[in-house]
Amino acid sequence: MSRPRPEPIQVIKQRRDMALSALVDSVPYIRFLNVTFDRRGDELTAQLNYDDKLIGNPFLPAIHGGVTAAFLEITAVITLNWSHLWPRIESGDLDPAEMALGTLPRQPKTIDFTVDYLRSGLPRDAYARARVNRSGRRYASVHVEAWQDHKDKLFAQATGHFLMPQDTDAVG
Repeated sequence: MSRPRPEPIQVIKQRRDMALSALVDSVPYIRFLNVTFDRRGDELTAQLNYDDKLIGNPFLPAIHGGVTAAFLEITAVITLNWSHLWPRIESGDLDPAEMALGTLPRQPKTIDFTVDYLRSGLPRDAYARARVNRSGRRYASVHVEAWQDHKDKLFAQATGHFLMPQDTDAVG
Protein backbone atom coordinates (compact mmCIF):
# COMPACT_ATOMS: atom_id res chain seq x y z
CA MET A 1 0.00 0.00 0.00
CA SER A 2 1.52 3.31 -1.03
CA ARG A 3 1.10 6.58 0.84
CA PRO A 4 0.11 9.73 -0.99
CA ARG A 5 3.05 11.88 -1.98
CA PRO A 6 3.50 14.83 0.42
CA GLU A 7 3.09 18.38 -0.81
CA PRO A 8 6.29 20.16 -1.84
CA ILE A 9 7.66 22.31 0.98
CA GLN A 10 7.42 25.47 -1.14
CA VAL A 11 3.67 24.94 -1.55
CA ILE A 12 3.27 24.50 2.21
CA LYS A 13 5.34 27.63 2.95
CA GLN A 14 3.41 29.65 0.39
CA ARG A 15 0.06 28.57 1.89
CA ARG A 16 1.22 29.49 5.42
CA ASP A 17 2.65 32.86 4.31
CA MET A 18 -0.51 33.74 2.38
CA ALA A 19 -2.67 32.93 5.40
CA LEU A 20 -0.52 35.03 7.75
CA SER A 21 -0.41 37.91 5.29
CA ALA A 22 -4.21 37.88 4.92
CA LEU A 23 -4.63 37.80 8.69
CA VAL A 24 -2.24 40.73 9.27
CA ASP A 25 -3.57 42.78 6.34
CA SER A 26 -7.11 42.52 7.73
CA VAL A 27 -6.21 45.02 10.50
CA PRO A 28 -5.36 48.47 9.05
CA TYR A 29 -3.81 49.68 12.34
CA ILE A 30 -1.10 47.02 11.98
CA ARG A 31 -0.06 48.60 8.68
CA PHE A 32 -0.24 52.10 10.20
CA LEU A 33 2.18 51.15 12.99
CA ASN A 34 4.30 49.21 10.47
CA VAL A 35 4.25 45.98 12.49
CA THR A 36 5.49 42.94 10.59
CA PHE A 37 5.58 39.26 11.53
CA ASP A 38 8.35 36.72 11.05
CA ARG A 39 7.04 33.15 10.85
CA ARG A 40 9.08 30.08 11.72
CA GLY A 41 6.77 27.10 11.49
CA ASP A 42 3.86 27.94 13.75
CA GLU A 43 5.85 30.45 15.87
CA LEU A 44 5.47 34.18 15.23
CA THR A 45 7.74 37.06 16.18
CA ALA A 46 6.31 40.55 15.76
CA GLN A 47 8.53 43.47 14.80
CA LEU A 48 7.62 47.11 15.42
CA ASN A 49 9.67 48.85 12.74
CA TYR A 50 10.96 52.15 14.08
CA ASP A 51 9.59 55.43 12.74
CA ASP A 52 9.76 58.94 14.22
CA LYS A 53 5.95 59.01 14.49
CA LEU A 54 6.17 56.36 17.25
CA ILE A 55 8.00 58.69 19.65
CA GLY A 56 5.87 59.98 22.53
CA ASN A 57 8.49 61.99 24.42
CA PRO A 58 11.04 63.60 22.08
CA PHE A 59 13.17 64.79 25.04
CA LEU A 60 14.07 61.25 26.14
CA PRO A 61 13.31 60.09 23.28
CA ALA A 62 11.00 57.15 24.01
CA ILE A 63 8.36 55.15 22.16
CA HIS A 64 4.87 56.28 23.14
CA GLY A 65 3.23 54.10 25.79
CA GLY A 66 0.09 53.73 23.68
CA VAL A 67 2.17 52.47 20.75
CA THR A 68 3.85 49.96 23.07
CA ALA A 69 0.50 48.73 24.38
CA ALA A 70 -0.95 48.51 20.87
CA PHE A 71 2.11 46.58 19.67
CA LEU A 72 1.73 44.08 22.52
CA GLU A 73 -2.03 43.67 21.94
CA ILE A 74 -1.55 43.24 18.18
CA THR A 75 1.05 40.55 18.86
CA ALA A 76 -1.27 38.79 21.29
CA VAL A 77 -4.32 38.85 19.00
CA ILE A 78 -2.50 37.79 15.83
CA THR A 79 -0.61 35.01 17.65
CA LEU A 80 -3.81 33.78 19.30
CA ASN A 81 -5.72 33.81 16.01
CA TRP A 82 -2.78 32.14 14.24
CA SER A 83 -2.64 29.32 16.79
CA HIS A 84 -6.43 28.94 16.56
CA LEU A 85 -6.38 28.79 12.74
CA TRP A 86 -3.17 26.73 12.35
CA PRO A 87 -4.87 23.28 12.32
CA ARG A 88 -7.40 24.46 9.70
CA ILE A 89 -4.66 25.97 7.51
CA GLU A 90 -2.55 22.81 7.73
CA SER A 91 -5.46 20.48 6.95
CA GLY A 92 -6.48 22.59 3.95
CA ASP A 93 -9.88 23.28 5.54
CA LEU A 94 -9.16 27.03 5.40
CA ASP A 95 -8.11 28.41 2.02
CA PRO A 96 -5.56 31.28 2.25
CA ALA A 97 -6.60 32.52 -1.21
CA GLU A 98 -10.16 33.02 0.07
CA MET A 99 -8.75 34.73 3.17
CA ALA A 100 -6.84 37.15 0.94
CA LEU A 101 -10.09 38.00 -0.85
CA GLY A 102 -11.73 38.99 2.42
CA THR A 103 -13.33 35.78 3.73
CA LEU A 104 -11.62 35.97 7.09
CA PRO A 105 -12.43 34.35 10.39
CA ARG A 106 -13.29 36.85 13.11
CA GLN A 107 -10.54 38.10 15.41
CA PRO A 108 -10.63 37.30 19.14
CA LYS A 109 -12.13 40.17 21.19
CA THR A 110 -10.22 41.69 24.05
CA ILE A 111 -11.81 41.24 27.49
CA ASP A 112 -8.94 42.87 29.38
CA PHE A 113 -5.31 43.70 28.71
CA THR A 114 -2.76 44.65 31.36
CA VAL A 115 0.59 46.15 30.34
CA ASP A 116 3.71 46.34 32.49
CA TYR A 117 6.07 49.07 31.30
CA LEU A 118 9.49 47.89 32.49
CA ARG A 119 11.71 50.57 30.90
CA SER A 120 11.54 53.20 28.16
CA GLY A 121 11.26 51.94 24.62
CA LEU A 122 14.29 53.33 22.80
CA PRO A 123 14.07 54.86 19.30
CA ARG A 124 14.76 51.61 17.43
CA ASP A 125 13.02 48.45 16.27
CA ALA A 126 11.20 46.39 18.89
CA TYR A 127 10.28 42.70 18.89
CA ALA A 128 7.60 40.71 20.69
CA ARG A 129 6.44 37.15 21.13
CA ALA A 130 3.22 35.92 22.63
CA ARG A 131 2.57 32.69 24.48
CA VAL A 132 -0.96 31.31 24.61
CA ASN A 133 -1.40 30.11 28.19
CA ARG A 134 -4.93 28.80 27.72
CA SER A 135 -7.21 28.63 24.74
CA GLY A 136 -10.64 27.10 24.99
CA ARG A 137 -13.79 27.31 22.94
CA ARG A 138 -14.85 30.65 24.44
CA TYR A 139 -11.92 32.15 26.35
CA ALA A 140 -8.15 32.50 25.95
CA SER A 141 -5.31 33.86 28.07
CA VAL A 142 -2.12 35.19 26.43
CA HIS A 143 1.17 36.57 27.78
CA VAL A 144 3.36 38.84 25.59
CA GLU A 145 6.95 39.99 26.06
CA ALA A 146 8.67 42.80 24.13
CA TRP A 147 12.37 43.61 23.84
CA GLN A 148 14.68 45.65 21.68
CA ASP A 149 18.37 44.80 21.74
CA HIS A 150 18.49 41.75 23.98
CA LYS A 151 15.68 39.24 24.47
CA ASP A 152 16.41 38.93 28.19
CA LYS A 153 16.04 42.70 28.74
CA LEU A 154 12.31 43.27 28.29
CA PHE A 155 11.00 46.80 27.99
CA ALA A 156 7.34 45.78 28.32
CA GLN A 157 5.16 42.76 28.92
CA ALA A 158 1.43 42.20 29.02
CA THR A 159 -1.24 39.69 29.88
CA GLY A 160 -4.54 39.62 28.05
CA HIS A 161 -7.79 37.70 28.17
CA PHE A 162 -9.82 37.27 25.01
CA LEU A 163 -13.25 36.10 23.94
CA MET A 164 -12.75 33.54 21.19
CA PRO A 165 -14.87 33.69 18.04
CA GLN A 166 -17.18 30.79 17.44
CA ASP A 167 -16.24 28.50 14.53
CA THR A 168 -19.29 29.61 12.58
CA ASP A 169 -18.24 33.28 12.81
CA ALA A 170 -16.76 34.61 9.59
CA VAL A 171 -16.38 38.01 8.02
CA GLY A 172 -17.25 38.38 4.39
